Amino acid sequence: MSITDNLKIAGQYCLPKHALSRLVGKLAAAEAGNLTTRVIEAFIKQYQVDMSEALHESPAHYKSFNAFFTRELKPGIRPVVEDAMTLALPVDGTVSQLGPISQGRIIQAKGHDYSARELLGGYEDLVAPFKDGDFATIYLAPKDYHRIHMPLDGVLESMVFVPGDLFSVNPLTAENVPNLFARNERVVATFRTPHGPMALVLVGATIVASIETIWAGNIAPTKEKKVVRWDYTGDEAITLQKGAEMGLFKLGSTVVCLFGPGMLAGFEPHLANGVTTRMGQPFATLAAQV
Repeated sequence: MSITDNLKIAGQYCLPKHALSRLVGKLAAAEAGNLTTRVIEAFIKQYQVDMSEALHESPAHYKSFNAFFTRELKPGIRPVVEDAMTLALPVDGTVSQLGPISQGRIIQAKGHDYSARELLGGYEDLVAPFKDGDFATIYLAPKDYHRIHMPLDGVLESMVFVPGDLFSVNPLTAENVPNLFARNERVVATFRTPHGPMALVLVGATIVASIETIWAGNIAPTKEKKVVRWDYTGDEAITLQKGAEMGLFKLGSTVVCLFGPGMLAGFEPHLANGVTTRMGQPFATLAAQV
């Protein structure tokens, strides 16, 4: 690793990440008129954001940076794969890792793995259904569309907020910060599907202002910084269809998808580390039901 990369990693440990994230969150929510528009225009230029896909293409439409960052896309711009046996990609992003959950461990990067139990907040009843299952990790870059959608039909069973660090999430930190996804702040949503259990883990990062779900809104840490769990039964157990929006990032980060054992016949062959994804495109094939 280069001296520059070493300095970047060292800086991650020294930064007041939570204070910085709170400050950026306030600035991103501010409605500052022409100043907001200029900031958005500069961001679009810096990260080459494709505004032709946005429901509202003009930067001047957005009253705050958050409104721009969580922008909706034009209807039909991300068609969802219709085949009932094919899962849909949940986000626009880049594949970080995917593969089997082996001995309760998930690959973070070459030479690094972490505990599925830690990822899910330490709850044994949540991690057990994913023993010997499969996972996929997708990183959302600043230019990407930052809403998260369902890979297949599912009924919400639980949500867990896990407080933690706010390291930046990128290939450099994935390769050099141990247990990155199991130590960063995150929201875990578990679902019951017709084909087995599924979890979507929304992982925060430095300057991620907040994570939202469509059923609970903004998920904020408690003053005590404790793990908080909600279980959904009866009328609270909402059903979401494949392709439906389930949450969003404000200055977002990474989604880790977990699937139960034997649920998938396999991920799409072209998906591998570094491959670009588009929400709604084929993700994986379901195993035939016996």
